This record gives sequence, C-alpha cells and structure tokens, in this order.
Amino acid sequence: MPHTSMAYFPCKEGVGTELLSVLLVALADTRAFEGNVSIETYVDQDNPDRIFLWEKWETRENYEAYLAWRMETGMMDMLGPLLDGSPEFIHLGAQD
Repeated sequence: MPHTSMAYFPCKEGVGTELLSVLLVALADTRAFEGNVSIETYVDQDNPDRIFLWEKWETRENYEAYLAWRMETGMMDMLGPLLDGSPEFIHLGAQD
C-alpha cells in the first residue's frame, strides 16, 4: 500500500537556507532509494526557517528503511546544529 509522509524541520533563526541547501543535495540519494516514489521540498512562505518534505513511498517499510539508513549515515547528526528542536515525521493515510 502506498505511504505518504511529511517531515518538518524547525530551523534555528536565519539558517533555513543553509538547511535547505543540505537537503537539496541529499535528495538525489533519497530519490534513488528503494521504494521512493517522489519527494518534494517546501519552505514556509511566512517563515523561511520552517522546511517541509512531502514524501511518497511504495510502502511504509520502504520509508522506515530509508529513515534508518539516514540515521546510520549521520545525516540527522549533521542537521542537528541547524535545528531549533527535533524534526517531526508524520505518517498520513488517505481518506478518499
């Protein structure tokens, strides 16, 4: 069953552009990861220090494997100094 998720990254004041640059480079690996259908990057128009990823995966298991891989590779540790709080990962279920 297809899986949709949203990741929210609350950046420290003034570093949203820096975090976005890191994410945009990393997206090539995300798109190549098994089970990735699509990923889109959004920035809050009223607060550029709020970054969102809208992701579609073939299965939630594919997404979980991807997230574990990102943790193992140290990506989250690298992003940590740029964040103002923990990222949020939200799993969505279509209702229509």
